[in-house]
Amino acid sequence: MNMWSCGRRVLQDLLSQPAVRSFFVTPAQNTVVVERWWQVPLSKVGRPPRLHPRRHRIYKLVEDTQQLPKEKMELILTQTVPKLGGRGDTVFVKKSVGRNKLLPQGLAVYPSPEHKQMFAEELRLLHEGKPDERVQTRTGQMTMEFLKRSKLRINQMPLDGFQVTKEVICRQFQKRGVVVPPHALSFPFESVKDVGDYWCEVTINGIDTVRVPVSVVPYEDLSASNQRQLKKQMQKQRAANISEPADVESGHNSTTK
Repeated sequence: MNMWSCGRRVLQDLLSQPAVRSFFVTPAQNTVVVERWWQVPLSKVGRPPRLHPRRHRIYKLVEDTQQLPKEKMELILTQTVPKLGGRGDTVFVKKSVGRNKLLPQGLAVYPSPEHKQMFAEELRLLHEGKPDERVQTRTGQMTMEFLKRSKLRINQMPLDGFQVTKEVICRQFQKRGVVVPPHALSFPFESVKDVGDYWCEVTINGIDTVRVPVSVVPYEDLSASNQRQLKKQMQKQRAANISEPADVESGHNSTTK
């Protein structure tokens, strides 16, 4: 009997210690936050709130921690990874991708201050090195592939001062999602205004150069009113083409008679 009372006293002392309570500081997993659909009316001081037996048991979901978006892992790539980035790029990926693929295969490292300084120094040396020793970035390679498949088509506007210059070509590139500064564009003509086929060269990061065809085509009015007018003219022309054989046939019959 004494052993039981001593054991119970020891257990009570352990539960009352703060060290044991620290185990319950761990946040609960898969917590669901809800609130009552119907608001509970205020009660008088010192009295419990009056809950409706059915209405106040209806809850609506506020937050489900299990459905929250998971935090992504920040890494620095050590090699070019398709559809992700190039060496030295900081990327944010799923933890499963980083821990199961990128880190074990040596494709990325954690963004520690040492790694950040190392890649920043490498990027500085890359930009300051000789053109023959510099390597094109992944974004530059993607830009090159896009420009190789591109062809600029510029409409000849019915204006007296119309001319195609380097600034006009830069704006045409910008409409296609590529920012080409004037110093990176080479156009063999100061300006052109005649219909014809031309070309320009774009230098990417001062390393590679891509030649892009440029065509100046006759002006084409694409407004709705002009399209309706062209449609009417086509209909009249079709009607005239249909009536011409009938007139020729009737004239031939009259001469034979």
